[in-house]
Amino acid sequence: MKRPWVDNDACISCGLCVTNIPEVFRFTEHGKSEVYDPGGAYENVIQEEAIDICPVSCIQWLEE
Repeated sequence: MKRPWVDNDACISCGLCVTNIPEVFRFTEHGKSEVYDPGGAYENVIQEEAIDICPVSCIQWLEE
């Protein structure tokens, strides 16, 4: 199984992932994106609406 992960050191807080998939992503208290519900959307939606459009490519899949 794989789950999305955000590299907070690379995140620029653009908000695209949070806006596009609020069921999966939210902002932390430090203004960076985080995954709070990896099962909140289908993998293809996460890929297309977050990973593929992230301007700094800080969202990736982790294999578990």
